[in-house]
Amino acid sequence: MTDRTHAASPGSRDGPAIEIAPGRIGGRLEFASLFGRAAPIEIEIGIGKGRFLLQQAEQRPDVDFLGLEWSLKHLRVAQERAAARRLSNVRLLRVDARHVIADLVGDSSVQRLHVYCPDPWPKKRHHKRRFFSPAVAPHLERVLMAGGFLHLSTDVREYFDVIREVLREHTRLREASDALFPIDEVAGKTNYETKYLRAGRPIFRASYRRDEGKRWGAGLNRSPR
Repeated sequence: MTDRTHAASPGSRDGPAIEIAPGRIGGRLEFASLFGRAAPIEIEIGIGKGRFLLQQAEQRPDVDFLGLEWSLKHLRVAQERAAARRLSNVRLLRVDARHVIADLVGDSSVQRLHVYCPDPWPKKRHHKRRFFSPAVAPHLERVLMAGGFLHLSTDVREYFDVIREVLREHTRLREASDALFPIDEVAGKTNYETKYLRAGRPIFRASYRRDEGKRWGAGLNRSPR
């Protein structure tokens, strides 16, 4: 099945259809159809009010950005901001990001994944809701193109340690630097990062790269669950 989402042309009076309407996705996402062109794809998981995503879309108009956010309130703010800036290279989707990455994004189709300060679900009984899990991790590798990057952050040290262990055990992604997003950046990327830094809370960051020529899934320590 293919993506049945239709966006208005950039030249229409209302501009592009920034938000993907619920129920309009009928299978794997076809990014060329979704954005009306073939361009590099970057996905941010948990965009909040869109600070990072919209800034990047403005600065890099040659790249298309898909933002995933579960909070309808935050998604509406991001949508209004994107529309006000008339950003034709942004699409937003309210959905469980785990489902999108595992089921809707095609193999080797994404240049960068951004996951900044995801909900840590600190209570043990809620750990199964965490985004970074043995079930989702292999798909983070699968959807990245060879040479693509996963950028992540959290303000919770325990969760950071868990994330690194999950990625080590369930993917062949390796920690690597991305010149476009230096790991030692001082400023916060998102509203959450900025708020936490102002409050004196540390932000733990990591960047991972999918190696060129490596077959997805080969040599994993464990099979995806």
